Amino acid sequence: MKTTDYRLQKEIQNIKPDNPEWLKDYVRQVLESDKPYHAKCDYLGLSIQEIQNKIDYLSNDISEMSALKKALTASKITAMASIASVLAEYGIDRLDGTIISSLTITPKKTKLKETFEITNPEELIKMGFYSVIVDEEAVKAEMLTFEGMSKIDQYVTVGVVEEDVPAKIKVNSRRSSTNNQATELLNLVDKQEAA
Repeated sequence: MKTTDYRLQKEIQNIKPDNPEWLKDYVRQVLESDKPYHAKCDYLGLSIQEIQNKIDYLSNDISEMSALKKALTASKITAMASIASVLAEYGIDRLDGTIISSLTITPKKTKLKETFEITNPEELIKMGFYSVIVDEEAVKAEMLTFEGMSKIDQYVTVGVVEEDVPAKIKVNSRRSSTNNQATELLNLVDKQEAA
């Protein structure tokens, strides 16, 4: 994975949610700089996009690694059983090595596992083995009608919880997949800040 590491991006990656003031100050410096306004937008937006690129890359890697782990585990189990089978064919129950102390065949065994299946649920319900829960979705749907509201209203409490959602930026990419001009502008901004 090739990513560009902008200074702002590095700072954002290390930000602590309980203390964003230094980042706000840095953004103020970027906005108050003498750089063209479009370079400021590109710098801020591409820094966020690069972090999202890393998140996407890691998410993809995690799912690939999970699939690989599952496949390797199945392969290892198959290999161990196959090797044991071949060693048993030759009458070998132990094979000594120099780096690996030895390979031994564990004896075949039968493992008991409990299963549970209900074959006649109606009879069990008649005997009292059931639970009743309120279908909240059906209640909400019924509350949308006038008749439903008047009959259900006394049994429910409807409220509104206010939650503050802080303002955030949305990074809108240009339609083209490669934006060489923006990358060049950001490299200039990074070089000037480093000087």
